[in-house]
Amino acid sequence: MKLTWFGHSAFRVEYGGAVIMLDPFLANPTFKGDHKAAYKGATHVILSHGHGDHIGSTVEICKATGATLVANPEICDHLNGMGVDKVEAFNHGGEIHLGGFAVAFVPAWHSSSGEADGGKYLGNPGGIVLMAKREKTLHYMGDTGIFDGMKLTGELYEPRIGIVPIGDRFTMGARLAAIACKRFFDFETVIPCHYGTFGLLDATPDKFIAEMKGAKAKVLAPERGVAVEL
Repeated sequence: MKLTWFGHSAFRVEYGGAVIMLDPFLANPTFKGDHKAAYKGATHVILSHGHGDHIGSTVEICKATGATLVANPEICDHLNGMGVDKVEAFNHGGEIHLGGFAVAFVPAWHSSSGEADGGKYLGNPGGIVLMAKREKTLHYMGDTGIFDGMKLTGELYEPRIGIVPIGDRFTMGARLAAIACKRFFDFETVIPCHYGTFGLLDATPDKFIAEMKGAKAKVLAPERGVAVEL
């Protein structure tokens, strides 16, 4: 797979013959690149929850590319009303097969609402598991605190690549994120996210890297806008 981080929790994942945008908050203040180039060729947008810093540019992307939105039913209904035509709704415990890859929606411990709509309820938050033949299974945790249900996700799907929020305050910080990775998963590679975007979050992944010292998993902190092969 080819993975590109655009800051915060926005990723492009070229996986199973698809081009997937995960929580595409491309307008975050740390990404200075070309937004249209970032989502060029997108086939799917997958959202973990309904906060604005994760929905981001979803409507623009889907309208410009014809990408299919994959999210919980409340987000799909909400964004369908904003002009997103192609949607695939699912919920916790569900899996969808989308051609060359499958996606599962797993629990996350967070909140979910549309801030721009006066706090409109946008369903429960979740994590995303991507699966495809000849690809390593990827678990994008979304925004979450640590909880023991992560162990079941690790056992059921055996992800080898983990994308983990580490910024603290609104998600796990470095210490708890490292405990989650080491205790509940058998990752080969861990990619930190949800840091450095705003002043309330940890500015760098340094604390997390230090907490992961001695772990089996390698920590990969990519540069914004630079693709990496996994």
